[in-house]
Amino acid sequence: MSAARRSRTPPSQAIRRRGFLLVLSSPSGAGKTTITRRLLQRDPGLSLSVSVTTRPRRPNEIDGRDYRFVDQATFDRMVEQGELLEHATVFGHSYGTPRAVVDAAIAKGRDIVTDIDWQGTQQISSKAGADIVTVFVLPPSKEALESRLRSRAQDSDAVVAQRMAKSAEEMSHWPEYAYVIVNDDLDKSVAEVHAIVIAERLKRERQTGLADFVTLLRGG
Repeated sequence: MSAARRSRTPPSQAIRRRGFLLVLSSPSGAGKTTITRRLLQRDPGLSLSVSVTTRPRRPNEIDGRDYRFVDQATFDRMVEQGELLEHATVFGHSYGTPRAVVDAAIAKGRDIVTDIDWQGTQQISSKAGADIVTVFVLPPSKEALESRLRSRAQDSDAVVAQRMAKSAEEMSHWPEYAYVIVNDDLDKSVAEVHAIVIAERLKRERQTGLADFVTLLRGG
């Protein structure tokens, strides 16, 4: 192959790609938020979709990093103006995923991750189509789930009992997800989700520049 022909062939890393939204869901306490944070540390190609919520900020949370904390009037306005990809009410508080940041990232070939419940996942799935990758995280046992909820020391006994009662309903939605993992070991769970991310990036339909790349490889 001539030097001129070699110079026309772009490196494989330059193939244009459409990004995707990675959604992690689980019952409260099963580990979706911790897995999400570890995944972001592990893969610089992922960015976080910061949800908006009306619930009070916890002591260790930072506005704009963990959530965007807004009042109910602001949240309702965002819903009315179509600014949210999904929204739901959980334990008396509203949660939602801002649309603009997610749409812009996907269009630019970047991958974005969020952890939301099954209701929000259903809403996004109906809108995003192939741009969404869904993962459901199960706890290793009911006892482990309750232990994790109590170890957080952020909720009263009544709230823990309420979350445990709701977990059975939440876990019934696992068949609606493309991937399911059991979070019995955090490091293993993070590695499994990261393997999903890598595989999804290689899907032929996401690599929008693949046809041009192959054409050049073939001498076109």
